[in-house]
Amino acid sequence: MDLRASIANQTDVGLGITKLLLQTEGKDKNVVYSPLSIHVVLSLIAAGSKGPTQEQLLSFLKSKFAGDLNSFASELVAVIFSDGSPSGGPRLSFANGIWVDKPLPLKPCFKQVVETAYKAALNQVDFQTKAAEVAAGVNLWAEKETSGLIKEGAWSEKFVASFTKESDFHLLDGSKVQAPFMTSKKKQFLSAYEDFKVLGLPYKQGEDKRRFAMHIFLPDAKDGLPALIEKVGSGSGFLDRHLPSEQVEVGDFKIPKFKICFGFEASSLLKGLGLVLPFSGEGGLTEMVDSPVGQNLYVSSIFHKSFIEVNEEGTEAAAASAGVIKLRGLPRTIDFVADHAFLFLIKEEMTGTVLFIGHVLNPLADS
Repeated sequence: MDLRASIANQTDVGLGITKLLLQTEGKDKNVVYSPLSIHVVLSLIAAGSKGPTQEQLLSFLKSKFAGDLNSFASELVAVIFSDGSPSGGPRLSFANGIWVDKPLPLKPCFKQVVETAYKAALNQVDFQTKAAEVAAGVNLWAEKETSGLIKEGAWSEKFVASFTKESDFHLLDGSKVQAPFMTSKKKQFLSAYEDFKVLGLPYKQGEDKRRFAMHIFLPDAKDGLPALIEKVGSGSGFLDRHLPSEQVEVGDFKIPKFKICFGFEASSLLKGLGLVLPFSGEGGLTEMVDSPVGQNLYVSSIFHKSFIEVNEEGTEAAAASAGVIKLRGLPRTIDFVADHAFLFLIKEEMTGTVLFIGHVLNPLADS
């Protein structure tokens, strides 16, 4: 298995999900979610399926074999999600889970894959008589287990809090709000294209080789976010061609502080992208349980919830569950004023793994 190729495929899948999510459920609100977490849950389901259901899952996830997905997950757990805080890097963890109806005996091979390759929670519960309690239990589990894909991530160069000032942030409907903006006169990782700019904000690096960064994609037009989302989600390899690699002098430089908590049920969105068989109730999930009634198993729902806060110190984020464009010649200094709706993501630079994606429509909305 080629880890870098698998990550590139995972990124393309994630950008496709992102495009539809931001155009539908998230079109009028701030959004943050982890495409990686959704990918892992779908890979778990693929590990427990066979026949047309598994084939559709593998096609959707751009993989030839379920075993490749298992190996990919195992590599990610070992490489990306190890805790870097003892050596001065971000503290990382990872949480996903599957809940299966209690009367059904789990197949030992499925149980082993879930617990070893994915390090995921596997719970058997009574859906028939205690559905409400099960739902509450899932929420409690997520709150307890998820300390975040990135937690306590400090910027490599922190912003000076005393420089933060209130200024206008322009909303997509033409109105504006007063929001706190961070600023700096230090060089920044910036690149400029025909109708948008990209900023890279590195996190403090530990002693290992991993390098995490937040990237902000800012359209030039105040109402340019919808067109930018369409562009980001419409082509393979978009991110790799548009992330800044050099620091440049900045002119006017402002980024709003923001905090977002966003949750959604993903099954209807995934159906809209053509992934329908796991949710159909027509069989296929027979590799999860050792019972004839396994033919009747289906995925009833996929819940996902994420949180992110960006301030002068750095980021806290948690989650449970894109033609060649020429680079515009950079002037001696470049402005980057994020005073209108923008897209952001958090990425591990060494492998290219995208951990979080979202957009900010109003930095005050979830504060």
